[in-house]
Amino acid sequence: MNRQKNWFKEYAEKHNYIPNKVARTLKTGKTNTIGVIVFNISSTFISQILDGIHKASQLEKYDIIIMQSRDDVNLEKHAIEVLRIRGIDGLLISPVSYNSNFNQLRDLQDSGIPVVLFDRVNHNIETHKVGIDNKLSAYEATKHLLDSGKKNILHITAKNIGVTADRLLGFKKCLKDHQIEFDNNLYLECDYGKHDEIEQSITKKLKFLKSKNIKVDAIFGATDDITTLTLGILAEMNIDVPREISVIGFSNIRIPNSLNPSLSTVVQPTEEIGMVAFQKLLEIINSKYPKEEFETIELKTKLIPRKSTLL
Repeated sequence: MNRQKNWFKEYAEKHNYIPNKVARTLKTGKTNTIGVIVFNISSTFISQILDGIHKASQLEKYDIIIMQSRDDVNLEKHAIEVLRIRGIDGLLISPVSYNSNFNQLRDLQDSGIPVVLFDRVNHNIETHKVGIDNKLSAYEATKHLLDSGKKNILHITAKNIGVTADRLLGFKKCLKDHQIEFDNNLYLECDYGKHDEIEQSITKKLKFLKSKNIKVDAIFGATDDITTLTLGILAEMNIDVPREISVIGFSNIRIPNSLNPSLSTVVQPTEEIGMVAFQKLLEIINSKYPKEEFETIELKTKLIPRKSTLL
């Protein structure tokens, strides 16, 4: 029998035989393919998470199909449907909003295709969720600004994407703990469904505050795009950072020290988020019985002060 196996192996190698995935799927009932839905492939933050997913999937010999929602509920729904038709063993998703396409995700689970959430984990779907402690991370970043003498902090965030709600709670708690009242004038929500308008919204808000003589001495950016865009906008407006306005926020930009000034950031363990999310999905795929107990995993972030907050 071993001689026959060796002969087949040698023959296959000699003739560059490639196993037929369709035939294998019919035999095993598995495609060894997972779907991944993200909001924006071009985001540095997302590309780092995808790198973690890719590394983990290679170790387990899984293929991945990546689709993006562009923070549009309908595009997300389409992506879920396409991946289901393509035949996937499981889905990793960073949802558009709190309960976007809840029924479609539940239908996937009911049909035996598990779902795991990453990054944006404030969604009611019952499954494993992998992200960070957003309240604590925002609290620590805000405290850094307060400890450096800043009191009039503009909080710029995104509408309805889940993680930003907890970041706002952490921001507010830190202000309260330092006897500072939250001021609605120093708050801006950007529509992440309209990425091209984010820069315009921030610029308009800063000009409005200036026209009303409302003092701003620091800005907290609740997302990667917001934080990095803000630094550029302040430069265009000839506002000195950090002498006039300090800037800190969530950002996994690869070259923070190359910005002028270098950007103070809350850095998320992106590669680890991707790898852990994949491992939790694989755990469900390989489980012999329907999974009933799930974890919400909060990984640690790192606050890195740089020149944008240090005089």
